[in-house]
Amino acid sequence: MSGNQPFDWSSTPAALWRRHRAGLRAVRRLDPVQWGSLTGIERQQQALARNTERFLVGEPSNNALLWGARGTGKSSLIKALLNRYKEQGLRIIEVDKDDLVNLPEIVDDICDLPFRFIIFCDDLSFDVGESSYKALKSVLEGSLELPPENVRVYATSNRRHLMPEFMSDNLSSKVENGELHPGEAIEEQVSLADRFGLQLSFYAFSQDVYLQAVDALFPEASDRENLHREAIRFATSKGVRNGRTAQQFYRQYSGNENTG
Repeated sequence: MSGNQPFDWSSTPAALWRRHRAGLRAVRRLDPVQWGSLTGIERQQQALARNTERFLVGEPSNNALLWGARGTGKSSLIKALLNRYKEQGLRIIEVDKDDLVNLPEIVDDICDLPFRFIIFCDDLSFDVGESSYKALKSVLEGSLELPPENVRVYATSNRRHLMPEFMSDNLSSKVENGELHPGEAIEEQVSLADRFGLQLSFYAFSQDVYLQAVDALFPEASDRENLHREAIRFATSKGVRNGRTAQQFYRQYSGNENTG
């Protein structure tokens, strides 16, 4: 999809496409992350899988917002979702925030195709004064035209409401007859996130969960005590325990004789 030229969907068997300023292109090197390789987020996996399976068979399903701490598997979960369900007709189009203004155009091009599409917005958030979120709101729920039955939006973000929240926003809230009425700024912040019917929260790993992720990456390690000691030391040096840290530890220590 570039200029007035429609994207030729029949030209590629790819399951993932990426929308950027130059147009829409097929992604040839899919991340191979597998559903069963993710640890510490079983609750979120189960909820997202159920929603996606309902979507694939035409049952009622929600747009999904995965929000929370960095490096906890939000994006990996979406990638694993594609690898798990692409043979069942799931297709994903990744759209950068700067290209959200083109979202209605993208949706128009795919609404009649024989696939189930997830519009994937990774690491999504908006700053004060940005207006591109309005196109996203209209595709989610808020326009005269109904969203296509074969399209859902899955987004990841470090912000629960996708927009900045300031202490001063609370000053415009007021109490009337014992009821709290949020100010306009808060209402605007919450209104976008509210359009995602499925909201899944992700938190920094406890040490036990972090070590479970490490163990999954080192199934053949013989000296677990030393492996855990090195993994904890690595996480302490970074100041964070999450799935990304476990992956980085694996890349640095895989094959090291001290890890087994």
